[in-house]
Amino acid sequence: MRTTRVRRLPEEARKAVLRTVAKDIILPCRTASMDSIEILPGVRITNERCLILDGEGPTAVLGDLHLGYERAMEDEGMYIPRVNTESIKEGLNRILYKYEPRHVVLLGDIKHDFRRSRYEARQEIGSVIDLIAEAAEVTVVKGNHDNFIQNVLSGSGITARDHIDLGGFRLEHGHVDSGRRPVIIGHEHPSIRVPGIMSGGVKMQCFVHARKEGVIVLPPFSPFSSGKDLTTDPVDTLAAALRCCDLPESEIYGVSELGLMPLGALKNLLDIEM
Repeated sequence: MRTTRVRRLPEEARKAVLRTVAKDIILPCRTASMDSIEILPGVRITNERCLILDGEGPTAVLGDLHLGYERAMEDEGMYIPRVNTESIKEGLNRILYKYEPRHVVLLGDIKHDFRRSRYEARQEIGSVIDLIAEAAEVTVVKGNHDNFIQNVLSGSGITARDHIDLGGFRLEHGHVDSGRRPVIIGHEHPSIRVPGIMSGGVKMQCFVHARKEGVIVLPPFSPFSSGKDLTTDPVDTLAAALRCCDLPESEIYGVSELGLMPLGALKNLLDIEM
């Protein structure tokens, strides 16, 4: 069996490539800050991989946490550093401090394992819910990984929901399409790759905005979710709502250490080479 080795750029070289992307490929940013971009009135996407709905009190929307991922991988014989939960907590603390949301919506796949969560995973989920609940109201939307999530939430006073309607938007995980528009979803784990002449290029998670069809897709919040490369396969999508969209015409916003990168329509990224 042939093993494919993934060649990674050195850190400084990778950042240099990102700077090239930022300088030569980005379209003019709609706001002065690269930390967040208003893509619709009252709707901001952020480099913290969450979406902010501005209203009477800001609502932060994020999804695909996949808590308990490391333990699930260990059950399959793969041992990786246990950094997912702590990374997620650090990201949540930044969001709570920076945007001061009154409401946080977890948009599905809070847990990773499809089965009943073991004690360790239940503890991880509980600690994340408690962290948010100290600062904001919490709504949990069920994803396709969230079997038995209500058992995990027992005692918290939170009831997991199939969807929530907020600010004129349907918020749902995305594995099932309710048909309501406009809709904000996760599930797809979208990413794009900007190819390079001398290297494999740069892959980054991204937001997808199918403006004409009224569909917004969030990147995953888990650092372990590398994402589905839309530049490789823009047709075979995981999220049901995207199958009804003209995906090549969708607007792409890359998430990087340099901030959000508005990269224009997906179709314009397919032939880019640095």
